[in-house]
Formats: sequence, structure tokens, C-alpha cells
Amino acid sequence: MSFWEKLVNFVSQSAGNVLTGVVEAVRTLFEGDPETRRQVAFSVSLIALSAKMAKADGFVTLEEVNAFHEIFEIPDKERANVARLYNLARQDVAGYEAYAEKLKGLCAGGEEGCPILEEVIDGLFHIAKADGAVHENELAFLARIAEIFGISEVRFKAICARHIDRGSNDPYRVLGVKRSDDFSTIRSRYRSLVAENHPDRLIARGVPKEFHAAANDRMAMINAAYEEIERERKAA
Repeated sequence: MSFWEKLVNFVSQSAGNVLTGVVEAVRTLFEGDPETRRQVAFSVSLIALSAKMAKADGFVTLEEVNAFHEIFEIPDKERANVARLYNLARQDVAGYEAYAEKLKGLCAGGEEGCPILEEVIDGLFHIAKADGAVHENELAFLARIAEIFGISEVRFKAICARHIDRGSNDPYRVLGVKRSDDFSTIRSRYRSLVAENHPDRLIARGVPKEFHAAANDRMAMINAAYEEIERERKAA
């Protein structure tokens, strides 16, 4: 059974539940299948929080909808089921902070600093910027979600730099290093990022293969930042 078939099965069994019911359904339905549980936890988190982000921003653009489908590459026959989960989250009276708290536990499973939570933030940025800009309300939303997830300010700024050009387009911030760092330190950081974003590592963290299009976009930005720094250092 494919990942999306399992997700559709999950949606059909938890339809109509509010946040707590959805979270408990994921834990119960996939208790004996940790790999699928991680994938479903990731997808449910990104779907639910993107719905809440749209509500916080006040509207959903066609570009954001297209970005959402680009991330997940949802087969036509299963889009209606994903839309059901999206609308459940959007209509739920629970605030986005409550969602983030619950989904943090669902994704991390008790693990501190769970890497999959950064993947959720990255995916939300990918959707938010689809209309050409990450708006003020969206950025505040994302910063608060990152805070709840326990993502450090330094890490959050590095994620921001991959998605937002604040005028400086600083490649050092993209890699999460300082201009004062020597090149060996920068190269080491770059290699760590490459290893972290290898498809096998993403799968091990529970990131569905359907999400890898966004991961490839991120890797391209990381490569470009490193190449720019390398050219700068050689020229100096």
C-alpha cells in the first residue's frame, strides 16, 4: 500500500475529529509501523499548519495551493481526501499554537530537537513564498511555530535566508555560518548540510518521498550559497 493510500485510509477513519482526535488517530493507527507513522506525522503537520497559516494570513492564493500540491505531488484521485484534512484543520476552533504544540509531540515522539520539525518549517516557507513574498503575518506565524518547536533563533534565521531575500542575499546566513569563520569551518558546515539533506537521510527522518521536490530546491540554495562563498574566498 502506498504512502498516500495509507494517508487516505487515515483520513477516512479520523474524519470529523478535532485536533486531539486526529493526533490520537495517527498514534493509534500506525503504532506498529513507525516508518509510516513518521511519514503521516510529517504530512499531517504540514497540511494542518499550512491550513492554519492560510487562516492567519486571511486568504489562500492559487500560487499557494499550487505550491502545496507541488510539495506533495498528490495523485488526482487522492486530492479530495487531503483537502478534507486541510479543511478540518482550517475550520477547527483550536488556535495554531495548540496545533503546533500537539504536532510537535506527534512528530518528535519525545525526541528533543527532532529534525523533522525543521522540515515542517521549511515546507511552510515553501508554501508561504509561493505568491512571490512571505508576508509579515506569515513570517510572524512561522517564527512562533519555530519557537514552539524548539528551533533556535540561529537555525530559524538560516531557514529564513534560504527563502527570503532581505536585500543582502547573504550566503553565510543560508549556511548558518559567520563571515569571520575560516573556510575549513564553512566547508565542514556545508558538507554536514549536504549529508543532512541526502534523500536517504530524509526518508530515515520520516520525510515522505513526495516532499523531496521541496528538499531539492533547498539543496540547490545551499549549493549556490557555498559556491558564492568559495568564489569570494578564492578572489580574496
